[in-house]
Amino acid sequence: MMTLEDKFKALETENAPGQEGRQSVEDLDTVMRGDKLDGVPVDFSHGDVDAFPPTPGSAEAWNTGFEKGAKQAYTEYRGEAQIREGLANRLGRFTGRAISADTELIITPGTQGALFLALGATVASGTKVAVIEPDYFANRKLVKFFGGDILPIPLHYQGVSSENGPDLNRLEEAFKGGANVFVFSTPNNPTGLVYSPASIEQISSLAEQYNVTVIVDQLYSRMLYSGEVFTHLRACETQPVKLLTIMGPSKTESLSGFRLGTAFGTSDLVDRMERLQAIVSLRAAGYNQSALDTWFQEPSGWMENRVHEHEAIRDDLLKVFRKAGFITAKPQAGSYLFPKLPPLGVDLYTFVRLLRHQAAVTITPGTEFAPGSNDSIRLNFSQDHAAAIEAVKRIIKMTEIYSK
Repeated sequence: MMTLEDKFKALETENAPGQEGRQSVEDLDTVMRGDKLDGVPVDFSHGDVDAFPPTPGSAEAWNTGFEKGAKQAYTEYRGEAQIREGLANRLGRFTGRAISADTELIITPGTQGALFLALGATVASGTKVAVIEPDYFANRKLVKFFGGDILPIPLHYQGVSSENGPDLNRLEEAFKGGANVFVFSTPNNPTGLVYSPASIEQISSLAEQYNVTVIVDQLYSRMLYSGEVFTHLRACETQPVKLLTIMGPSKTESLSGFRLGTAFGTSDLVDRMERLQAIVSLRAAGYNQSALDTWFQEPSGWMENRVHEHEAIRDDLLKVFRKAGFITAKPQAGSYLFPKLPPLGVDLYTFVRLLRHQAAVTITPGTEFAPGSNDSIRLNFSQDHAAAIEAVKRIIKMTEIYSK
């Protein structure tokens, strides 16, 4: 039986994105080799909203919410009705299936909040949950926190494009073995892999066949690179009996600081999420909800330009990594790279701290996304283009300094 201590141990934050500044560096001088490397500090654990500012009009939209006063501050738990109506229309068009604003949509404090509510609504002690590895770091942590049993499903992402994707045989084995819930992200965080239409169709069919609830995180589905195709699971002809899709204006729109997310799908799951939200946060921040009126309504060409700029950074960073011999999958969407490190003479966590201390580069260890990814690191490349390239060169230099 999981103890209270076990539950919170599952939520370990020391190596999670954004927590690096709390790590001790006093002991690193005993293992540090050479002098510190010069360069502009770059924090690859999250996007740089100075390099890529938020959606035009978002500040004005927030101010409009503020001026509405109490009406906007104290919305319904699932979000202000008029804002939800607009979101339901736009998200329905984007994902290929109509959404009821009244019964199938909830606004949450970020997509992280949506994930917490979704898993809280579907996972209890002993619930078997199929979890992709590697995938978003909170998936495993929350399943454990709620007392669920993880059934790991490997994700192939470093091979030929047509062979990449989840191990669907293992997924069906998990469903046959009693998995009640399946949670995954596409585009995948941390690799940037987009699930193929065939994979999405088969996932939907298997989930319907075995009566599995599916929670799909599509946070980066707008940041889709040239020639890539995205398939929305909720648009498939065969549907899981219970399905939740999570999206929000975040890294793509540089609106992470507003802490806004949405979840939409099966009405009874949305009802459960609302009841849970009512005791966790009451609602997404009331004034902030007004910024959702800018989402999917950006100025003409704005989103296309943002994708183009990120694609250029991606391509240049891949060139630098691959020239140095690093195995690095090519992201199809989003703003993440998940390079594999060469053999090092220090452990991954020490190397992560050395990078920050000696090279002014902050990254997230791969083990946050899969227990076995102790030879990988994740970078959010939504950064100043030139600074990102120089920071990656420092990462490569550090692997040379600390090689076995």
